[in-house]
Formats: sequence, C-alpha cells, structure tokens
Amino acid sequence: MKKKTVALLMTATMTVAALGGCGNADKAGENVASGTEESTAETTETDGAVYKVGIVQFVDDASLNQIEAAIEKELDAKAAEFGVTFNYGDYTYNGQADSTVLNQIASELVASEVDVIVPIATPAAMIMQNATEENQIPVVFSAVSDPVGAGLVAGMDAPGSNITGTSDALNTDAVMDLIFAADPDIKTVGLLYNKSEDASKAPVEAAKAYCEAKGVNVIEKTGTTNDEISLAADALIAGGAEAVFTPTDNTVMTAELAIYEKFIEAGVPHYGGADSFALNGAFLGYGVNYEELGTATADMIVEILVNGADPASTAVVTLDNGIATVNTETAEAIGLDYSMFADMCTELKEIVTAEEFE
Repeated sequence: MKKKTVALLMTATMTVAALGGCGNADKAGENVASGTEESTAETTETDGAVYKVGIVQFVDDASLNQIEAAIEKELDAKAAEFGVTFNYGDYTYNGQADSTVLNQIASELVASEVDVIVPIATPAAMIMQNATEENQIPVVFSAVSDPVGAGLVAGMDAPGSNITGTSDALNTDAVMDLIFAADPDIKTVGLLYNKSEDASKAPVEAAKAYCEAKGVNVIEKTGTTNDEISLAADALIAGGAEAVFTPTDNTVMTAELAIYEKFIEAGVPHYGGADSFALNGAFLGYGVNYEELGTATADMIVEILVNGADPASTAVVTLDNGIATVNTETAEAIGLDYSMFADMCTELKEIVTAEEFE
C-alpha cells in the first residue's frame, strides 16, 4: 500500500489505497437517491472523461476501511460501465483523527481542483464542507450518523448546498432493547464515548433517556485518545456497569482491540453502533452494512459526476440499520445467550475477533 504525506506536515502519514476490482454495477442512469432514471443519451457524452476523486478517511478503523474499499471497488466497476476514469489513487488520504492534518488535506484537494471530495465519517465531512463553501466543489460524505444535527445539510431530502451523501444513522432504542432482552435485570448501564464526536451526541442522549424511563442508573465515561478510552473502560467496570453502550464513535472503535478483553474479564458485554466493534472483540455491533454503505456512496458520486445530479437536491441515502453482529467468542467467554436477538433484528450475524474484515 502506498503512503502519501501532505506537504508541510511530514510527520503525518496518510495512506493511499489503490484497490481495484469489479463490483455490482447498477444499470446506466439509475439515480440512487431518488429512484429516477436518466436517458442513456445523457451519459454517452462523458465517454473517456477523467474525474479526480478525493477520498478522505477520518481515521484507520475496520468500518471506515471497509467503506473506502467498497467505494473504490464500485467506482472501478462504474468506470468500466460508463467508459470513464475515476482517479482516486492520487487523491486518497487518511487524516488519522487529526484536525490539523484534515485541514491540510482539504487545502491540497482544493488546490488540485478535484471534481468531488468524499469524506468518510462526520469529523472529516465537517472540515471538507468548510473547505468547499466558496469553491463549491461537490462533497459526497459517507458514514455520517446525523447530517442535519452536524449542520452538514439543511434536510435529508434536500441538502440545500454542494454536499450530500450516505448516513449510518443508529437506532439507539433498538440497541438498548437488545441490552435489556439479554439481561432484563440490569441496574447500571455504562456509556463509553468521545464527547467531542458529533456522531455520539444524539445517541448518548437517547440512551440516557431510555435508561431514565426504566429507572436504570447510567455511568458516563469519555476519552479522546486510546489511553483515555482504556482508562474510561476501567472506570466503567470499577463503577459497576453491567453492560456498556457505545454509539458510532470512531475514537472508541480505534481503541476496541485494546479494551475488549477488559470487558470480557469483567463479564460486561459491550454493545457498539457498528459491526466493526464486534469484529474487534466487543460482544455486539449494531447498525448498517458498511460495505453496502460504501457502494451506495460511490453510486452517488457517479450520479453527480457522470449524470450531472445536483448535490443540493440529491437526498441523503440511508440504509437498513437493523443488523446485529455478535462476536461468538466473546459471547461464549462471558456466557451470554443472544438467541432472542434473531426476532428483534432484520438480520443476526455471527463473527469472531479479527483486526480487519476479510
């Protein structure tokens, strides 16, 4: 895998992924967001065109890696279908959760006059939005949990500016239902998250309201680094948390491999807002299929670049977020039955601990 560093920030390493392959391409002209179709005559005029696609991953974790790979795979498939080129290999970066690096990446992409910027995760999307307010380069985000709450779009159906994308919105109540289905007698629930991540704010408030309605005690612990998250996990265990909930929080996600054994040893199930939590050792991850999310993001990119769709009127795409992924090794280690989940989710998947998805 090639590495790319931004000028003036030589200590910040950003990975450039050049993943190829073939994906499941939709028929020519299909509009992902609205379901409308464009005539094939409108797309043939772009044969041979080369589009610069800037991809900006917020941080290196299993879910975001999966999204990036899916975007690139689908772009390659669509390139073959439409007879165009999507050049993402020269414009793909990883910001490593550093706002200074992300801002420098934004400047690089604007200077390179890319045709579209594709930020993956809310913090990256917010910085790319700010960087394109004047130049109006189209922005197609992926894995933004609350685009309206984060101030990225005016509305899900009509974003209203140069930005749209795909959302991994989390049904927090559904996750809490699973927690209490597995153990109806829980008296204390722990919340583990980074309070600086916009994606975590609404789900955390929803979880607190859910527990308050049940008369259940809540312990909140936060952190902004791996070390702080590890200490927060220790504090939740010491505080008597009987289950821990984390929303789609990238900070906790990057720390999961370092903390999951703490929860196992304490017999505390950790429920996360993405399947990658379960992949990295948590008891359960809940939410969307991130490979499908990446594919849908790529389809929106094609609609905008090839078929001329306007981001301002292209609805934000949401997917089914009712997939529960259980880590069977962790479930066995803590002795927790999850068979009842099958009737509470659109899909129940099983997984074992690994660093990345195969």
